Amino acid sequence: LLLHGLCSNTTVKSLDLKGNNLRSVGAEALGKLLRQNKSIRSLTLEWNSLGLWEEGFSFFCQGLRANNVLQRLDLRNNQINHQGAGELAMALTHNTSLQELDLRWNNIGLLGGRALVNCLHSNKTLKRLELAGNNVPGDILKAVEQALDHNQDRDVILSEAQNKVNILSKEVLSLKDEKNKQFMDFVDTVDKQKEERARSEKMSAARVSQLQEALDEQYSIMNSLKTKLQMTEAALALSEQKVRNLGELLNAMKQEQNCVAECHIRELQQQKQVSWISKLLHDLSAASEKNLLLRNQVDELERKCKVQQDQLFQVKQDLTSTTAELKLRAVEAEGEWRSGNSLVSTALQVGRLTQQMEASERSMHNRIQSLEAIRISLEEELSQVKAAALTERGQAEEELIKVRSQARLEEQQRLEHLEEKLRLMTESRDEAQNCCLKQKEMVAEAQAKAKQLSLYADGLKRRLDELQQDLDSKEEEKVTELNKVKLELQEQIGHLEAERTAQDGLREKIAALERQLKALSSNHREALLDKEGEISLLLEKLRMKEAEISRMREEEAQRASFLQNAIMAYVQGSPLGTHSSRK
Repeated sequence: LLLHGLCSNTTVKSLDLKGNNLRSVGAEALGKLLRQNKSIRSLTLEWNSLGLWEEGFSFFCQGLRANNVLQRLDLRNNQINHQGAGELAMALTHNTSLQELDLRWNNIGLLGGRALVNCLHSNKTLKRLELAGNNVPGDILKAVEQALDHNQDRDVILSEAQNKVNILSKEVLSLKDEKNKQFMDFVDTVDKQKEERARSEKMSAARVSQLQEALDEQYSIMNSLKTKLQMTEAALALSEQKVRNLGELLNAMKQEQNCVAECHIRELQQQKQVSWISKLLHDLSAASEKNLLLRNQVDELERKCKVQQDQLFQVKQDLTSTTAELKLRAVEAEGEWRSGNSLVSTALQVGRLTQQMEASERSMHNRIQSLEAIRISLEEELSQVKAAALTERGQAEEELIKVRSQARLEEQQRLEHLEEKLRLMTESRDEAQNCCLKQKEMVAEAQAKAKQLSLYADGLKRRLDELQQDLDSKEEEKVTELNKVKLELQEQIGHLEAERTAQDGLREKIAALERQLKALSSNHREALLDKEGEISLLLEKLRMKEAEISRMREEEAQRASFLQNAIMAYVQGSPLGTHSSRK
């Protein structure tokens, strides 16, 4: 029941069942325990006579064969014979965990020792095997010791190799951890730098977009200003054209002013084209019409004066002719008087003629006076008409001068307004150019910052590549170290394999020696007789040992009775200290 309960236990590490007389059922329970339990490392079964029960002990050996946890097994004084040793050797060939086995004071013998020696060729984990008191020959004991020493050396080598592998694996793991930490730190720094770079790129992109938008706005403003400037330049060109036209017009008007009398009609025709001086042109046309009328009247009066002058000249000529005739007649009369013709008729004729002449002279003088008066009146009227024409012409010229001055003032004001607009437009253009220059400077700064960020990113990339190269080089170094360790392990394994081949050669030599021994045994019977004598001596020793074993059994029986009495006393409630002191 105890062993069946321990089959599923996972906390018990050591089990001591020394001196309990387990017998066949106990051996089977122990085999089941060894098959199912995975925690017991040490098992003590001294003084249990397990070797007497072949079926139970074989079941126990099958459990030991299937176990891979047990490391120490004590089977002292269990009456194990060579058959039990063979089953135990078969179990040990497949067991990979047992390191210490104590088989002292059993009955293994020569065959059992050979079976154990043969099992040690395949078992590489057993380090300690006690075979004292088993009638095993010395050469077998030496072979067992050599096999155990070989296992110990192999275990030491394997442990050293394992230690080296563990150390190297720890170093590799530490290097991996360090590299992983460095790589993770580097990855974190790279991620942070990437985040910072992405953030800076986003900020720079936003800034560039803002600057681009501002630049586009400035470009649009510049384009609008350029269009406005073009419009103003066009308007200025138009105004300049108008100014030139007006200047030409003024020059033409000056020329017209210089030759008013000659080009008055053309001035009127040119001035008729201007809408805002149509009234003045109308007045000028009316004045010109009046002037024409007055000129016509003056021409008529001059014509009348000429007629009167012609008449006066004709009268004067008539007067001169009559005076000449009278003088001639007087001369003739004087000649006739001198000649003595009738003086009285001539005197009468002369008197009449002188009267007629005086009358005609008076009439002519009167007519001349009247004509002079008419001429004077006509001259007065002509002077009045000329004065009126001059006053009207002066008024027209004054109005023309006023209109021209007003037009000049308006043109000057318009020119000043256009100059002010031009100045404002140039100022706005200068401001826009300054803003464009500032925007260009900001764009250049942003581009410089972007270039710096790109250079910084390139540096980080180069740093990342360098670190990656360092990491690759360290990985290569680590791989080379691992390869070196593997090569060393392979060399050690090769040495072990060489040692194994050497052991196989020794085994073959031993087999050859055994064959030689058989051949020698068939050829040398005398040596066998000596051996028989030795065997008889050994049998005597065996009897002595059996006597000792019987004595030890008696002691064990006494011990078992003492234990039974102690258990009974404990059950009955008597103190155990008295029995232990008696013992």
